[in-house]
Parts: sequence; C-alpha cells; structure tokens
Amino acid sequence: MKRRQLNIVQLYPEQMNLYGDYGNAQIICRRAELYGYRVRLVSYNSAPDMANLVKADLILGGGGQDSGQRAILSDLVKLKSELPGMIEAGVPMLVICGLYQLMGHYFQTGDGDRLTGLGIFDVVTVAGRKRLIGNAVVDAGDELGVVVGYENHNGRTDLGKEQAPLGQVIKGWGNDGASRLEGAIKQSAVGTYLHGPVLAKSPHLADWLLARASYRRYGEAKLEPADGHAEKELAHLERLSERARQIALTRPQ
Repeated sequence: MKRRQLNIVQLYPEQMNLYGDYGNAQIICRRAELYGYRVRLVSYNSAPDMANLVKADLILGGGGQDSGQRAILSDLVKLKSELPGMIEAGVPMLVICGLYQLMGHYFQTGDGDRLTGLGIFDVVTVAGRKRLIGNAVVDAGDELGVVVGYENHNGRTDLGKEQAPLGQVIKGWGNDGASRLEGAIKQSAVGTYLHGPVLAKSPHLADWLLARASYRRYGEAKLEPADGHAEKELAHLERLSERARQIALTRPQ
C-alpha cells in the first residue's frame, strides 16, 4: 500500500534557529515516519519558495535574535498573502520565540524599532530589560497536557482580549513574567517561547500537530505505529521524554 505523504515546511531555518529549534523538524519528521507517513521536509527562505509553502501540511519556525528578525522582515510581509489564510483553513503551525513574536501584530525592539508582524496571533511584544531564562513547564489543558521546554527571551508579550494562551505557567516566566500565561493558540497554530527543542520533551504536542495535519489532508486523525519496531521506538522516546520532563520539573529556576 502506498504510504501517505505529509509536506512539512520550516520557515527561515538559516536566520531563525536558536537553541536547537530545528530539532522540532527532526522530531516531527521522525515521528511521522514511525506512524507510517512519507515525509517531505523543505525550507522556506524567501518568496521563490512560496510554491513549497502553499503545499504545506504542517509549518514550523524557530527563534532568532533581533538581527535575524530584521533580516527576514522584508520577505515576511510577502507571506501575508498566503499564511494567514492557511492558518484560518486549519493548517497546523508551531512557531517559537522570535517567529512567535512576528506572527503577532508587532515586536518592538530594545532600540525602539517596531517590527511589523503578520497578525495571525492577536499579540503584541515589547522588549524588556531583563531576560527571562530557565526551564519552563506549562499546563496546556486537557487536549495538550503539560508542555515542557526552556525559555530565554527578553520579549514581553501581551495577549489580546480574545486571544487564547497556549496554557498556564506551572514553572517559568511565560509570555511576560507576570501574567502566568504562556504562548498563544489559534485554530491549529501554536506560538510559544519554549525552546529545547520543545517537542523533545513534549512529544504529545508533536503528535497533536501531526494528527491535525493528517486529518486535514486525509480525513484520518488517529496515529498508529507503522509496525512493531516503530512501536518500540515510540515507547523508548516516551521514556526519554518523561525523564527529561521530570528533570525540568525538579531543577531550580
């Protein structure tokens, strides 16, 4: 039987790939393979890659310094014609830190420059003086459970009145260090400050994204190991993830 294919797009991997965020793509791809999918992973770096983007079943993006955000800004505006509509149509997306900020309305840097985002999430971000650093644990509700990663950011992100957070901070700083809210979620799109890569310690989030990608393309959301070897590897990965989650919970902030 021909294997189903999922097209996965990584946004700006050269400029936006701090603290192991590209590992999220590796994790997503491997888990998809273990569930029996054939994976096509491609990069979006600039407008000539738009043909790949519009075929995406799942979109990923990482964090970057202010310089990286500035470097992609002139191209990012070109995504406004496609990406917001794709998210409204249910394409799953996971964006971390710098790209999370730019998927909001704007990010105001420490120098006072305002970098205009795509407005997919109803959030605004302003740079603070103190960096918010450390292990982070988030209660993302019944569907997504506990999400674990590592944060290192100086952005202070405020959510609009109707914007849902990814979850409540159990440990760490979250969006702004004060509200106890972390990240944002809209449709099947997730923005978060959690690096790590976050999917290494939160494989259930990876599976949530994959299930939504599969359902949107094939009408089937249930993920099953491809065979006995895949089942064993998934169980092994879960044990490693659980150990990492426990370490994150017990380490001092």
